[in-house]
Amino acid sequence: MGFGGISIWNLLIILAIIVLLFGTKKLRGIGTDLGSAIKGFRNSIKDEEQKDDAELKAETKPAQIAEQTKPAADAATSNQHTTDKDKV
Repeated sequence: MGFGGISIWNLLIILAIIVLLFGTKKLRGIGTDLGSAIKGFRNSIKDEEQKDDAELKAETKPAQIAEQTKPAADAATSNQHTTDKDKV
């Protein structure tokens, strides 16, 4: 027994009938078209993932810059307070 009760001989007979009906050139063209469609689909998914990653990085960048500059600004103001106190 093969796939779901279909033996290898049944599959070969079905394959032979398909080749006789469509011909090898047409089957090759269908295979090529199907392969290029799958490749295009994979590329579009990959591009969308890269686009989403770039958008995430762009959104987090300003927040990271604000976080990085905030401690520096706090340190600068605290230094000003200490120098003002030293002058008095």
